[in-house]
Amino acid sequence: MPYETVSLQKADHVMVVNLNDVVNDPKRVPRLSDELAEICADIAWDEEVRVIVLTGSLDVGVNRTNSGTGEEEAMKFCSVAEPIAKIDRPVIAAIQGDAIGQGLEMALACDIRIAAKTSCFGLDQIQAGLIPWNGGTQRLTRLVGRGKASEMILTGKTIRADEAQRIGLVNQVVPSEDVMEITMKMAREMASKGSIALKYTKEAVYQGMDLTLEQGLRLEADLYLLIHTTKDRTEGIRAFREKRVPKFEGK
Repeated sequence: MPYETVSLQKADHVMVVNLNDVVNDPKRVPRLSDELAEICADIAWDEEVRVIVLTGSLDVGVNRTNSGTGEEEAMKFCSVAEPIAKIDRPVIAAIQGDAIGQGLEMALACDIRIAAKTSCFGLDQIQAGLIPWNGGTQRLTRLVGRGKASEMILTGKTIRADEAQRIGLVNQVVPSEDVMEITMKMAREMASKGSIALKYTKEAVYQGMDLTLEQGLRLEADLYLLIHTTKDRTEGIRAFREKRVPKFEGK
């Protein structure tokens, strides 16, 4: 079905979710939230999708989202990050412009971030007397550490792409014209792997962060044993012995 704020393209087991420009019309952010929730729920049932690429406008700072809106609308909680965070498959953010405010919170909900050299990053909510409300205080801190996260959030200042890479906020910094090409190459390489293994790996990493080391190791071992019961595991062994590319089916 057509969406107002998002366009979709699926090929080679990769779903590209392109965010249309909401910067110039902040009232569309609630609509974006609703449509992302619907899309992510649909992806959860689509076994053909193994990797998701998120791209488009990620500059959704508070100076824009609150501009021209009433107090009630400004205070309305519209989660654009939570639907992304709930996806059980790898999500790569292809950041071609700036990632500000809720835009950065969307990027933080992804697993991998590839950014243009010209991109800037920031959580600017403090400038409007607010705090990040879409996971920024939690995900940024877990990603870059308490000290740098506190500096970015408490000052509301932006940092450039090279600094973002240095502190671990983004994984790669590339020329602007190469962002999508490099992102899609990574996405296709991931999608060629077993979809069950991709899901279980993500589950082990994220759930393990909230467990003790002993509990995390047990979770990892349990998921590893589960993979041995799948047809994909058998196909992987067979393909290795026959010296060919495996054909995983997600079963």
